Amino acid sequence: MCKAMEDMSNESLQEGIREGMKATARCMLAAGKYALEEIVNISGLSLEEVKQLLHFPTIPG
Repeated sequence: MCKAMEDMSNESLQEGIREGMKATARCMLAAGKYALEEIVNISGLSLEEVKQLLHFPTIPG
């Protein structure tokens, strides 16, 4: 049971980190001052992920 809880905690942490990376990329895209390659290098996202944020800059909801 403890292993399952630890795994869930690690997954939640990773998801939070990923969302932070996306938030950084969104801010950089909104600023309009950065090339896509710079956003990739700074945010840690892939080029495909950054391009996807261009089409869907906010989370639908």
